[in-house]
Amino acid sequence: MYAQLSSIIDLVADEDADVAALIAAENLRQNENIPLIPSENIVSDAVAAALSSCFTNKYAEGYPHKWKDGVAQVANGRYYQGQANTNQLERLVMDRALKLFVGDEADKYHANVQALSGAPANLAVLSAFLSPGDTFMGLALDNGGHLTHGHKVNITGKFFHAVQYGLTAEGLLDYDAIEKLAMENKPKIIICGATAYPLTIDFKRFGEIAKKCGALLMADVSHIAGLIAGGAHESCFPYADIMTTTTHKTLRGPRAGLIICKKELGEKIDKALFPGLQGGPHMNTIAALAVALKEALDPKFKDYAHQIVINAKALAEDLKAAGFKLIGNGTENHLILMDVIHSSDAVKVDDASRFAEDLETAHLVANKNAVPGDLKPWIPSGIRLGTPAVTTLGMKENEMHQIAGFIIRAAQAKGDSEKLKAIGEEVKTFLQPFTKG
Repeated sequence: MYAQLSSIIDLVADEDADVAALIAAENLRQNENIPLIPSENIVSDAVAAALSSCFTNKYAEGYPHKWKDGVAQVANGRYYQGQANTNQLERLVMDRALKLFVGDEADKYHANVQALSGAPANLAVLSAFLSPGDTFMGLALDNGGHLTHGHKVNITGKFFHAVQYGLTAEGLLDYDAIEKLAMENKPKIIICGATAYPLTIDFKRFGEIAKKCGALLMADVSHIAGLIAGGAHESCFPYADIMTTTTHKTLRGPRAGLIICKKELGEKIDKALFPGLQGGPHMNTIAALAVALKEALDPKFKDYAHQIVINAKALAEDLKAAGFKLIGNGTENHLILMDVIHSSDAVKVDDASRFAEDLETAHLVANKNAVPGDLKPWIPSGIRLGTPAVTTLGMKENEMHQIAGFIIRAAQAKGDSEKLKAIGEEVKTFLQPFTKG
């Protein structure tokens, strides 16, 4: 998958043949399967190299700034010595993040780039402004929200009073109903954003709701951050007070978290993350994020972001035409959510979890997912698909038509392993022009 992978495998093999064999096996798996999980992507060689750099050796508890009178002033706020390069690196990433997401308004915002993933980023924001038992609102998991948006099994649903909003029967956000719920419950924070919502989000309307009920608006844009950066989805700013995101998915960086907030909120968020939740940040990941953000600032990234959406729409149209029931009746972003249990007889299946396994047998990697109306998320009716990774590989609309054909045939195979394996062999041949070996 990466240009330097063979040398990495050889280097690891000299020390640990078992791990080297697993790296080689995973590389082969990635080269022989179509990656359709919308939360996955493929980083560049440069991002991968930065991730394995010597910055992994350095502890850097603290920040490259100190807060005074509500202002983050450039200073060495670390607890260990030897921070000249880590401070410079982290400031570089903060500057690039602000340039990418708020542009000319950068002086009004603050960036925290230390979150180890999206979940601690979300928890840091909630813990910065809520006390145990305080109320916040988020999208329900079975309606496309994330665990950290207040699901009862997650710490966010255990420590705080989480009020969950949902979708209409058509799979749409009902902003009037959300406003009514907000006015009844008066949350301190409203989370907008989703992990399985295929349509655009009206951040302006969410901002109006939050302002009306006196809440902070936190936009979790983990799935669509790259689309926002590339101009393929409306930005959450200036309507949101806080933005959280993972840095992989459509943004195509390493697995980490990013928080951007109005400057006056920055000190509380910084302190909530460190020392509140984390110790030393992973500076090698921050180095890789620096590279990814530079790539996202390149004008070519806009073409990539728009192609993700074009590809998703092409794939969705073919699947819908074949008889699959699509939540939201299609897609406006990178993501497709199919209710395969209630699709037409031509393509319906009896078990979404089993169908996800059938797809993998056919070398198509997607994930099972709850859809609105499912009683238990672990017994889902849906399959979630996305186009970020296949777009990274260079695929366009013509390839989406072929992928749709593979998926349709996999459904029609009705679990026949020989038919599924035959599709898988076709998929491997289909992938060869797009993989590096």
